[in-house]
Amino acid sequence: MSVRRRDVGTGTRSPADVRMRRLLRVPAGGPRGSEAAARNAFSASILVSTVRCLLTYIILPVLGPVLGLSGAVGPVLGLTVGMVSAVAVVISMRRFWAADHRWRWGYTAVGGGILVLLAAQAVGDVASLVA
Repeated sequence: MSVRRRDVGTGTRSPADVRMRRLLRVPAGGPRGSEAAARNAFSASILVSTVRCLLTYIILPVLGPVLGLSGAVGPVLGLTVGMVSAVAVVISMRRFWAADHRWRWGYTAVGGGILVLLAAQAVGDVASLVA
């Protein structure tokens, strides 16, 4: 069984590429995105993740007690910023796939790892809110 590779002329893709594009809801016959848009989306998602990490691990633990913030502020803020970060990662993944960027699988692995970590953080935040 041979794996079909993407051919620019005919538009054939490997089965894995087809499944990933379907999972990310990237239209099969849609316009091709630009690599510059994919890089910009990647930069934005990394910036959002950086802000989330700074808030969660540095700013809130240091300034929370100084400003008299309650213990519920951190998890609520973590959930909110985590959701924004997750959306930014998915948007950038979609842009990489729409552009048929050569690093789309690599970024999908990195973005998937970030999504797993965000999900773990969300479980911890929800657990601290419930407790």
